[in-house]
Amino acid sequence: MTRSAWAAVVIVAALVPACSAALAQQADPPLNDTQQLGRRLFVQSCGVCHMNVQRTSTRYGPALSRDSLGGQDNVMREVISNGTPRMPGFRHYFESGQIDAIVAYLKTVPAAPAASSPPGAPAAPATTPGTLR
Repeated sequence: MTRSAWAAVVIVAALVPACSAALAQQADPPLNDTQQLGRRLFVQSCGVCHMNVQRTSTRYGPALSRDSLGGQDNVMREVISNGTPRMPGFRHYFESGQIDAIVAYLKTVPAAPAASSPPGAPAAPATTPGTLR
């Protein structure tokens, strides 16, 4: 290889990590201390139901994001504290500041894209609200 080819390889090798880091920073803004605490608590206590731990594992609860429960902070706090018929409440497990941290973290999570049907699969029949099929 010539010197210019080696120089090009070295320059490209030096630029790839820098470009990757710049793109990663643009995609995900850094979390503040409260949001980092919320992420840790969410992964430890909520992730078992609200995250796919493995690619083949089943998720028992809905994927949560900033749009969950209409994006309303007070409703998120209420559900985390008191639960729902399918989810236990955590008001005796988490302090109110910890629940606020989980809500702050969830407000940073973008909504998952809607799942599309695989190619060749028949489209789901359209129904209007209030009609049964």
